[in-house]
Amino acid sequence: MSEETQRTSSIYGVTADPCAVILFGASGDLAKRKVIPAMFDLAQNQSLGERYSIIGFARTPMNDDSFRSMAGEAAKTISEVGPIDPAKWNDFAANLYYCSGDYADNKSYAELAGRLAELDAEKKLGGNRLFYLSTPPEVYPDIVEHLGRAGLARPATPRSWVRIIIEKPFGRDLSTARELNQIVLNVFEEKQVYRIDHYLGKDTVQNLLVLRFGNGIFEPLWNRNYVDQVQITAAETLGVERRGGFYETAGALRDMIQSHVLQLTSLVAVEPPASFDATAVRNEKLKVLQSVRPFNLEMVAQSVVRGQYAPGKLGDNAVPGYRDEPGVNPNSRTETFVAARLLIDNWRWAGVPFYLRTGKRLAKRTTEIVIQFRCAPHIVFRERKVEPNRLILNIQPDEGISVSFGAKQPGTEMNIGNVTMNFSYREGFGGTSRSAYATLLNDCLRGDATLFDRGDSVEAAWSLVEPILDVWSAAKTATVPHYPAGTWGPRESDQLLERDGRQWYNP
Repeated sequence: MSEETQRTSSIYGVTADPCAVILFGASGDLAKRKVIPAMFDLAQNQSLGERYSIIGFARTPMNDDSFRSMAGEAAKTISEVGPIDPAKWNDFAANLYYCSGDYADNKSYAELAGRLAELDAEKKLGGNRLFYLSTPPEVYPDIVEHLGRAGLARPATPRSWVRIIIEKPFGRDLSTARELNQIVLNVFEEKQVYRIDHYLGKDTVQNLLVLRFGNGIFEPLWNRNYVDQVQITAAETLGVERRGGFYETAGALRDMIQSHVLQLTSLVAVEPPASFDATAVRNEKLKVLQSVRPFNLEMVAQSVVRGQYAPGKLGDNAVPGYRDEPGVNPNSRTETFVAARLLIDNWRWAGVPFYLRTGKRLAKRTTEIVIQFRCAPHIVFRERKVEPNRLILNIQPDEGISVSFGAKQPGTEMNIGNVTMNFSYREGFGGTSRSAYATLLNDCLRGDATLFDRGDSVEAAWSLVEPILDVWSAAKTATVPHYPAGTWGPRESDQLLERDGRQWYNP
């Protein structure tokens, strides 16, 4: 086996069981841009299953051929897949099928059950089924309940399996998240449910656990004795694009903090699990969320900042403000930026602030975690400026890890400069990679739930952000600070750290 073949094999993982994947919302943007290309990615690398069928289900009228054509045209535009080999695509497309139906119609699910039975017998899929909900969240309850009524939620034999992937957002607040959890668990068992957050499929996110628990030089320092602060940034240069109507009902707190950013926080702060399995890892992540100091009215005022982007420039291009975007209320108070200061009240992290921020139309597209260490206790070089040591995990767009430290500059004088050692995934392991969706799909097909959210963890995250939502909802006349597009957010975000004698690390 060649080195390149070995590398590709390790990246794409173990071939999954034969199965049928039922993709609800198959004609939608997420399915076309992410899910179908990820399945093709797995299929051409022998990680989807030796035998498989992918059945698209949506309201849009199509037949098998038109669905295959639509999927092929969409896949050609996806950079993560790369150039498409026509022969491999034809082999993959022969396994694509389509059912047109209504999400709330019993007859549509009866027809789907019949099609599944035919394909199962024809392709010998063993009754294994994965339902993927790539639809607007408001139809999740209809789909789940109708799958139960149609008898599709339980394995047909003792040796077969049935699983369901549910996209975020999982609820709009704590009460709706609990309600949706109850609906899902009335039909499926928790072990069948995979709540997906694509951030957790990125290599650098997963490498957090390896970095800490697989290397003796980091774990002893990963605590309040040595860490001064933690910063987590998820910044986008894009605005809301064509999603203004959706964003008006969501906002940055619901869209990013409750899910992606708190997921990253829990992985940074997690205690060593007893073993690297789904139950142990998810138990420890839940403990972190439960240890975050709850927000009250005073804490929201002092420790949370929101903002909304105004007209500005990105590079040489002028861009509109949020209120000028299609589908947005011209008097909108929806936040496109959030910064928050969290405290984790446990033995490891007591007194160490976690600074979180996310926003649209910021100066640079980046998602990164910055671990800033305390200064040395005895500064020998008091008269010299010595920067604090930082460990930086770059999650996107360029996955990698860097460590900064002080070093003497060349010359006769004792001048100290800050230097960085960089590790790049692309340079370290070659150009072969797979998308986060491909990673998580393969994990689900193999029954590995480690990187998926559990129901109690979702509710714990909503418990943290709901007091903030309540305060903002009650303060109907409060000013929402504006920031020019192309900057790092409102001035109040900088002041949040300046009160602690700190500042944001801006890449």
